[in-house]
Amino acid sequence: MAKQLHILLADDDEDDRFFFNMAVKALSAEVKFTTVEDGEKLMNFLSAGTRTLPDVLFLDLNMPRKNGSECLLEIKSNKALKDIPVIIYSTSMHDDIADTLYGNGAHYYSRKTDVQELQKVLRFVLEQIAEKKFERPSRDKFILKMPETELSN
Repeated sequence: MAKQLHILLADDDEDDRFFFNMAVKALSAEVKFTTVEDGEKLMNFLSAGTRTLPDVLFLDLNMPRKNGSECLLEIKSNKALKDIPVIIYSTSMHDDIADTLYGNGAHYYSRKTDVQELQKVLRFVLEQIAEKKFERPSRDKFILKMPETELSN
């Protein structure tokens, strides 16, 4: 039996957490889904649970108390946490910020979109993790864009 994958979402927006949860529930994979509301709670959660770390972290950039960039730096500089794949999940999408995030160790940068697009991103990420093929891409493939599905003729 395949291991249950654990997704952690750090996002201060209640609606975004709700839509993310909907996308997770619509997947056919069995997934443990956890959320935290800000960067400070994220770091407390990760520090307290180093024996049961998530398989992937979706991290919002703009959060109160401690923003996503600060959390990313802390995670990647912590020996116990540095191997957690971090996907930046944000409404803002700027190349200069993407360059910094990539340089600081984030795996991917994904724009917040609709539930269907998020499901594609989740399927891609979970398949890569399950098959142990989840590696950091080159910078030109850092911004995660799912291919359009072809329409029936």
